[in-house]
Amino acid sequence: MPKVGGKNIDVLFSAETIAARNLELAKAIVARNFENLLVISILKGSFIFAADLIRAMHDAGAEPDVEFITVSSYGKGTESTEVRLLRDIDSDVHGRDVLLIDDILESGKTLKFTRELMLQRGARSVSIAVLLDKSVKRKTDIEADFKGFECPDYFVVGYGMDVGHSFRQLPYVGVVTE
Repeated sequence: MPKVGGKNIDVLFSAETIAARNLELAKAIVARNFENLLVISILKGSFIFAADLIRAMHDAGAEPDVEFITVSSYGKGTESTEVRLLRDIDSDVHGRDVLLIDDILESGKTLKFTRELMLQRGARSVSIAVLLDKSVKRKTDIEADFKGFECPDYFVVGYGMDVGHSFRQLPYVGVVTE
């Protein structure tokens, strides 16, 4: 059990397990034959997953354009609140296939908001790729098209995900156990 910042962290998904799954996801995404694909990473939590997945997609033969959007549905705590658009993309999505990448699909509020926003702007299609699917917490009728792992009902950190801006740098997904 690694100790980080004075906290014990149980590894839930190792760096090696995540890397192998990213390759599988990338191949599945490329097999969909998207046209004029725009990948949009939802910041902040997805930045490591998005970078690794986009590189794996490149290795699998895809050449998507890449954008970033900042959408927040969490305050400083762990409970989801209202969704807010903090930073928009610069690209026009009209007529394009869009792939949203997020770290975790939990309540579904953030991804539903962002998906609907892209569809309202005229995206041809909007697909969703998530590292973790915590379906037991779903509060909306949205599902990911590409899922890394089913996540048990733990508050997870690492691989871009944080608690109070800590632990994003970890190369694995873990659970803080104190």
